[in-house]
Amino acid sequence: MPENNTAKKDKSIVKKIISKSIACTALILFNLWALVGYYNMSLPDDYYTSKNGNIYLNTAFEVSATQEGVALVSSNRDEKITPTTATLKLFGTIPIKEVNITQVDRPVLIPGGTPFGIKLLMDGVMVIGMGNVQSGECPAQDAGIQKGDIILTLNQTPVDSNSDIKEIIQTQGDKPIVVDLMRDNTPKQCLLISSYSETENCYQAGMWVRDSSAGIGTVTFYDPSTTKFGGLGHPICDTDTGEIVPISSGEVVDVEITNVNKGLSGSPGELCGIFIGSKPAGYVTENNECGIFGEMKKPPSEFAPIPMAFKQEIKEGKCEIICTIEKDNPQKYDAVIERVDYTAEDTKNMVIRITDPDLLNITGGIVQGMSGSPIIQNNMIVGAVTHVFVNNPAKGYGIFIENMYNK
Repeated sequence: MPENNTAKKDKSIVKKIISKSIACTALILFNLWALVGYYNMSLPDDYYTSKNGNIYLNTAFEVSATQEGVALVSSNRDEKITPTTATLKLFGTIPIKEVNITQVDRPVLIPGGTPFGIKLLMDGVMVIGMGNVQSGECPAQDAGIQKGDIILTLNQTPVDSNSDIKEIIQTQGDKPIVVDLMRDNTPKQCLLISSYSETENCYQAGMWVRDSSAGIGTVTFYDPSTTKFGGLGHPICDTDTGEIVPISSGEVVDVEITNVNKGLSGSPGELCGIFIGSKPAGYVTENNECGIFGEMKKPPSEFAPIPMAFKQEIKEGKCEIICTIEKDNPQKYDAVIERVDYTAEDTKNMVIRITDPDLLNITGGIVQGMSGSPIIQNNMIVGAVTHVFVNNPAKGYGIFIENMYNK
């Protein structure tokens, strides 16, 4: 009997060990499956690299992709680039998903950090408000025109200013006017019949329009090989509609910082400056979701050119930002990248925190006008400051420099 009891106990122990082993294995497999699923959803599908097509991501667990023999393509933007595919793997063995890898000549850029003035002329005019002409009538609203619409032509005549609108309306009087406009990037057409205002003694459409915009921002980078630049890291939007301002042309002008309004919790600060010089320092050709872009006549700073980082090379940890808080003298200040987010919208790829005591003392952290300040890490330009946290001005968002450069 004692021997039988011992055998039963041994079998019971073995069963428990096997059961626990199966449970542990199942738990590990489930966690791996969940991790693979998470990375499949949260990691990008497209990557640039400058050497041998291999990428290693800044993730909590090792994620990489190896693709030997990727053909190096030119940095010539007019050349069509065809990426090759590789398998993104966890721990170098567990497949996550197929990704596109494009090997390119790594751009070398001059960091900016200098303030610049922006003068934009719109492509058409933007409707920013509506109002009644008389007896509660609003001809523009009756015609189907909406706030945020971009009016391009009246009776096939291009309009670029408020005076153009007024002149055509007065000439037509109460005759129908064919309005061609853009709404949410979609062309539309409507028929406008103006009303006569007894108080103003003229015909009116009952709408307010804007034809130009101006402001101050910070240059992010200058490409010495092309004389092109990028700045702001976010678009210029109309203050009334919130829409990206469509531009027909624009100028870059030199700026001198005259004062700093320190940022406080709940109250964003601001760089105050004046436009200087009688001639433009460059020209704006694009206003899009990643910033302001164009050409400059000369480099915006005296910093030496440094390599551009690809998004997978950016890491959480120490960094520097370059900005100007006095006259036109850019300086480097200490900061920390607290989070790198591959899934975020273009202008919020990173969370950064200012740690430099001098900058915190003067500005409180990030203030309006610092948008576009380049972020430097490991002697590479990795991104630009884009937004401030209103309730904590020491922190804000940044955009990947790769996103800006691609625009």
